[in-house]
Amino acid sequence: MKKHLIFNSIYVLIFLLVLFAVGNHWIYLTYILQPCITIALLVNFCISTKLKGRFHRRLFSGLVFALTGNTLFMIQAYNPSYVLYGMIAYAIFHICYIRAFYLDFRSAQELDKKGARVAILSAALIFPAFYFYLRPHLAIMKLPVLVYVMISALLVMMAAFRNLRVNTESFKLILAGVICLVASDAVLAYGRFVKPFDLSSLLVLILYGIAQYLIVIGGIERKLIRKFSD
Repeated sequence: MKKHLIFNSIYVLIFLLVLFAVGNHWIYLTYILQPCITIALLVNFCISTKLKGRFHRRLFSGLVFALTGNTLFMIQAYNPSYVLYGMIAYAIFHICYIRAFYLDFRSAQELDKKGARVAILSAALIFPAFYFYLRPHLAIMKLPVLVYVMISALLVMMAAFRNLRVNTESFKLILAGVICLVASDAVLAYGRFVKPFDLSSLLVLILYGIAQYLIVIGGIERKLIRKFSD
């Protein structure tokens, strides 16, 4: 990661400042700094990839919707409806990532059928189980959360389906990032619908920041093993 040293230093500094502001409950400073996490990723991604090809453009679109959703969640105290709008923005950013990863899967659909079966079975067990755990606490949010959980399951599967179709570095970075992203969503859902707990906001933020960093660097380092017009 030496070639990302400058960006890594800037990103870590921004990340630490955000964590410090959140940890000390400096609300207005958090409003200013927290979006900078995604903005820094957006800028670095544009500079590094020049947004060449559909894969990079779809990841970029996902980051834009992630920034939108993150902002809505951050200011939800001003309007409870922002929670639903934030979920919609997050669902769209997940879909953008799914569409990007699908391009890699489509490049060689016949590969790694065993890995695909493992990914499908794991998602089929874990995500419904988590939804049914949340369901008694969801009230009118049952349907939106169900849709969101299904999209998250598809995101994990599609990230796993990239195996053997792209270079190992990109595959591992993005899969690890997606797992951290889903974990961040799970903690957020638990704290929101089941039981709030101390440091939940910090945990969500840490997982989210790590997730997006890994996905963006994985996207920058992506190399198709079987190239096709993307």
